[in-house]
Amino acid sequence: MEIKTIAVIGSGVMGGGIAQVAAQSGYRVILEDLKKEYVTAGLQKIRERLERRVKEGKLEHEEREGLLSRIKAASSLEECCDADLIIEAAVENEDIKKDIFRQLDAVCSEKTIFASNTSSIPIGRLALATRKPGRFAGMHFMNPAYIMKLVEVVRCPDTSEKTADAIRTVCDRMGKTAVVVNDSPGFVISRLLATMINDAIFCLHEGVAAKEGIDTIMKLGANHPMGPLELADLMGLDVCLEILKVLHSEAGEKYSPCPLLVEKVSAGKLGRKSGEGFYEYR
Repeated sequence: MEIKTIAVIGSGVMGGGIAQVAAQSGYRVILEDLKKEYVTAGLQKIRERLERRVKEGKLEHEEREGLLSRIKAASSLEECCDADLIIEAAVENEDIKKDIFRQLDAVCSEKTIFASNTSSIPIGRLALATRKPGRFAGMHFMNPAYIMKLVEVVRCPDTSEKTADAIRTVCDRMGKTAVVVNDSPGFVISRLLATMINDAIFCLHEGVAAKEGIDTIMKLGANHPMGPLELADLMGLDVCLEILKVLHSEAGEKYSPCPLLVEKVSAGKLGRKSGEGFYEYR
């Protein structure tokens, strides 16, 4: 099956990034969210990123306009029914994601492929919300999706080879490296990153080192491009907490969230997107 139109559900940080890279790769894109103003805000972020590329001489003005013209705004799931591939990038909440897929399953054709960008929820459980688990897989992009090369392609036991092949083809066209993994809570990267980030927060919480010291140690000692606390701020501390909650319930006590992380999220200090997390952003 040839993928020509991709619908992205959710116009936030991840959804907007996925929509951008899909349009850059020549796909027709439908960007959907609960409210029209959410989609408008997501499209504005895409415009701003592309405008920076124009100013840097990395993109022609005409290319930018052509790219934006390939993205159609939508504020209902019914408007996504003609998409060949639908990538869900809603909040990291299993009930919300299942409800989205139930609604999509009722309006889409049997040929539509469903994919979730979930960071931690088992794909097989989300697939049960539809009548076609064979055409369901995980498509876990990294943040920011328009830059990072990796996509974890998550296969649940029912995912067909045709579905996996179609998603790998999309990844190739997007310039991504697709790594196929089997279904498991957190897959590979979320399990590894969640453990590192949570341990780094515990180091800060227990007074082992200052935040700058923890991040510098990992950057210089492990050759990481950014420290774990900087990375948590980039990902969003609320997202980190939700991933840890899923892993804690599914995979054991070692994923129990640090109380300092819970405290930050409760205070609305979510990282870059809120202006403050472990660091301040003005």
